[in-house]
Amino acid sequence: MPQNGTDSELLRRIAEALERLSPAPARTARLDEADAFSWNAEKAVLEPVAEVARVDLSLIKGVDHVRDLLLDNTRRFAHGLPANNALLWGARGMGKSSLVKAAHAVINAEKPGSLALIEIHREDIESLPRLMALLRAQPRRALIFCDDLSFDHDDTSYKSLKAVLEGGIEGRPRNVLFYATSNRRHLMPRDMMENERSTAINPSEAVEEKVSLSDRFGLWLGFHNCSQAEFLAMVEGYADYYGLKVDRETLHAEAIEWSATRGSRSGRVAWQFIQDLAGRLGQGLD
Repeated sequence: MPQNGTDSELLRRIAEALERLSPAPARTARLDEADAFSWNAEKAVLEPVAEVARVDLSLIKGVDHVRDLLLDNTRRFAHGLPANNALLWGARGMGKSSLVKAAHAVINAEKPGSLALIEIHREDIESLPRLMALLRAQPRRALIFCDDLSFDHDDTSYKSLKAVLEGGIEGRPRNVLFYATSNRRHLMPRDMMENERSTAINPSEAVEEKVSLSDRFGLWLGFHNCSQAEFLAMVEGYADYYGLKVDRETLHAEAIEWSATRGSRSGRVAWQFIQDLAGRLGQGLD
């Protein structure tokens, strides 16, 4: 039989070996380490983003009114003044997510280091309370951004978002604002809402909880399909910004043909046309 001292030494060596084999605990980044982060819900950590994929605010055309509203709201928040959570909803490809990222860049250029942009993925919304708790103790202000937010049948994760935005005992941290983009104004599919109205004993109360989720956003910004003139203005803006060598008549004719083959006009379609045009011209878009 081994002695007690030998037993203790063996156990100590085993414990040390296990510690060396086990991965180090994940360390969440501090908000002063970068201007943008991605929320890793599985590890419950913030991961710095070295370079945000975004376009210059001047290239986002046809949404002047909502652009100014979002900029003003974001600017007030950065300066410690009251501001609203914002829902950017409407037509696809009209610059909803681009506007959020561009507004963040503009405000940080005006007031360096004032805002951290944190992206949370739609499938991680249930972890939002953990993220809020982590940010509550941070001195820096944070703009949480969720792109393409919506909820489908039997999806209850919207309750986490609803509680965090305004409800709960603690409420939303003063240093946190939430921006979301969606193709749906009420974040729920229409057939889901209509089905609940038709089958409920009290139809108005049946959908009140789901519809009221959108009411938690104090700022609703609608994006609508653009006209041909607005579409061509987008194309011209990109062409001028990147110095593409093409005359206006050719640019307009090819852009109109491109939008016709796609069956739509939007900022996204304009950008896709510019990428095709630049490639054919042998010019870069750096």
